[in-house]
Amino acid sequence: MKKIRYVLTLIFIIVSFSINAQNIFKSKDLSTINVDNLSQDDIVKIDAQLKSNNMTVDQAEPMAISKGMSQNDFNKLRTRLNNLSNGSINNANNTNQEVENKNKFGRNQEKISNNKVKDSLNSLIFGSELFDNPTLNFEPDLKLATPMNYILGPGDELQVSIYGVQEYNASIAVNVEGKITIQNVGQIAVSGMSIEAATQKIKSAIARVYSTVQSGQSQVSISLGQIRTIKITVVGGKQPGNYSISSLATVYNALHLAGGPGKNGSYRNIELIRNNKIYKNIDIYRFLVKGDQSDNISLKENDVIRIPAYSHRVIVEGEVKRPGIFEMKNNETFSDLLNFASGFNEFAYTAAVNVIQKTGKEFKVHDINENDFNTYMPQSGDVFRVTKILNRFENRIKIEGAVFRPDYYSFTEGMRISDLIARAEGLKEDAYTKRARIIRLKPDLTTEIVNIDLSTALTGNLDSDIELKREDIITVYSVLDFKEDYKVTIDGEVKNPGVYDYFENLTLNDLIVQVGGLTGSASKRVEIARMVKSDAIKDSDLNRIELLQFEMTSDSNEQVNNFIIKPFDVINIRRLAVYEKPQMVTVSGAVIYPGKYVLANKKETVYNIVTRAGGLTSVANIEGMKIKRPIKQEQIDKIKSIDLNLSQNDTLSEKLTKKLEEDLKFSTIPVNWEKIVKDKNHFSNVTLFPGDEIIISTYSEGVKVTGNVLLTSEIPYQRGKGFKYYINAVGGVDSKGWKKKAYIIYPNGNASVTKSFLFFRTYPKVTPDSQIVVPEKPETKKMSTGEWVGIGSVLTSLALLIVTAFK
Repeated sequence: MKKIRYVLTLIFIIVSFSINAQNIFKSKDLSTINVDNLSQDDIVKIDAQLKSNNMTVDQAEPMAISKGMSQNDFNKLRTRLNNLSNGSINNANNTNQEVENKNKFGRNQEKISNNKVKDSLNSLIFGSELFDNPTLNFEPDLKLATPMNYILGPGDELQVSIYGVQEYNASIAVNVEGKITIQNVGQIAVSGMSIEAATQKIKSAIARVYSTVQSGQSQVSISLGQIRTIKITVVGGKQPGNYSISSLATVYNALHLAGGPGKNGSYRNIELIRNNKIYKNIDIYRFLVKGDQSDNISLKENDVIRIPAYSHRVIVEGEVKRPGIFEMKNNETFSDLLNFASGFNEFAYTAAVNVIQKTGKEFKVHDINENDFNTYMPQSGDVFRVTKILNRFENRIKIEGAVFRPDYYSFTEGMRISDLIARAEGLKEDAYTKRARIIRLKPDLTTEIVNIDLSTALTGNLDSDIELKREDIITVYSVLDFKEDYKVTIDGEVKNPGVYDYFENLTLNDLIVQVGGLTGSASKRVEIARMVKSDAIKDSDLNRIELLQFEMTSDSNEQVNNFIIKPFDVINIRRLAVYEKPQMVTVSGAVIYPGKYVLANKKETVYNIVTRAGGLTSVANIEGMKIKRPIKQEQIDKIKSIDLNLSQNDTLSEKLTKKLEEDLKFSTIPVNWEKIVKDKNHFSNVTLFPGDEIIISTYSEGVKVTGNVLLTSEIPYQRGKGFKYYINAVGGVDSKGWKKKAYIIYPNGNASVTKSFLFFRTYPKVTPDSQIVVPEKPETKKMSTGEWVGIGSVLTSLALLIVTAFK
């Protein structure tokens, strides 16, 4: 009796320890836990439990200490948990996934995969896409309840739990001998038994040891945990061979791993061989067409899936929803084939199907009528071609033009013109009823025109209200189609001159208001040019138009004489003889009253404006007076229009235009004030234009030297010093300077260049406030050694020729 009590106590302690290791933080007493005795699986379960509760190790420490765990043991637990987190990433992920699967579904299975490659060679074979799609793998669902007919074998793992008065929980694997070992119960043979039969056997064995189970105070639960792997063989697939797969796997899962049938493999007669006998014939089309998975049965150890070669294949082309290559059985008809191809599409000609058949020597063509679809048996190699329906209508008719609903309508025998117009909801108000046109298709597909009197046809006259035919096109004309598109033109002193539509009874008042009214410069003179119409040509009358002139009230848009406009009239509102807005010029620089001045008359000169500006100041440089005149667009356009007779690639004209538009913008007119004061008729006293600017510079005693010199500077003017003096004063010209082409710009805008004659060079005179510019030398291409040698050879030959000639 004492031995029995000792054993029961030991079992209770072991069971308690196991339960606490698996659910450590739900236990009320953790003082008995020894972390050193916990397995790696126990640490993984504790880590998963922390994650499921969204807790960290630090957050769990106060709770574990309060339940009796020593600080030393918890530190060991923390270290083991941290080592678990810092381990191999792949191993940790796999382990955590397995634990998660067990927590969620109560079972686990080794992951089995096979890389899929898109099969382009067999892509037209119906069903081939089922086996090269990686997202469709037919893997067994571990979340489903264990099938009661599931046969246990070595490698399976059972989850055995006892709950109630006595508690026990363990994962027990089926060993290679087909047995499981339960503590204090012993070994139980379960291999080859269904899960249901094994459950009853295990419960009976436990009840013989645990009295509370026999009395019903404790209950026993048995479920499938780890699922074993079985080996099967696939023959005739794209990737034939031996496969290790889940014991819950089915035929379709194995076929998917093997890539499905090979190039010549059958999809309709796949054999599942078990114990060297054909256990099941599998037709994949049942699944593809109907979604029937009755052939998708579970596999067993050492099953063989044999995929034989096909016996009959046919091709369907053309207007079906799923064209391709299909496998047929002996008793199947064309209707079955059409069902495999998902039927005709919306453009198919369904009355008959053309089929190309193979004989022993050649091909032949056969037509299958619609009535023979259920009886014709497709032969291997048949090519079925489903053509499109004809692009024609058997009962179409059309009406267009001046009706309320122009469109196509259905044609019926005996339909007349009045019937079709009634269906089009009648004629529009602008309909031309004297004539309508019918374009009719003749039996030989040529067309003819039939004209009818529409007004008579609508009164019931059957001679005019003729019968229509299929494909007739009836055109009802509109009176607006015959109306000419009349225009009138108005120009001159109106706000929006242009060409406008003509309307009946259009008057001059109407047109003036339509164009926005008269401008302030409009005179009372109006000229209207009117088209001349005549049936006869009069040689004595040379007039091309009729010219009408009259006067109007120029300060009002409403004329007393409301002139009637006719089509194609050209109206011109003349401008006032004198109507000019004040225009200004600008005076700037050394004058007493600089600013803008209005041109008082058309001959306003420089002297007049400067005098109105109060004259020159004491610091004015009379040699530095000039006029800046804006370059007008018409001047640029004139340059563009000149043909310089340049080559196609020459851009001289384009560069000149661009320089005027973007760089210069103004032209400079020098003014000699000293001469103007003495003689008001001097040519420098030019007449000013609107926008001109008179610039009077302030007297300066410096001379600017710029360009390609060593130092750009302004040198004080010294009477009697010449051009060279100022260039030398800035250090002379640099390496790129072209001294002999240097020039000077005077204050009034005049310019003078250096002149050369033989060995003599004349430099321009220097005045105060002038500017000397030294340009850059143009780049020159030096002659190469080869060119010098060539010239020397020519000269030598020439000299030899001369010597020879004078001998």
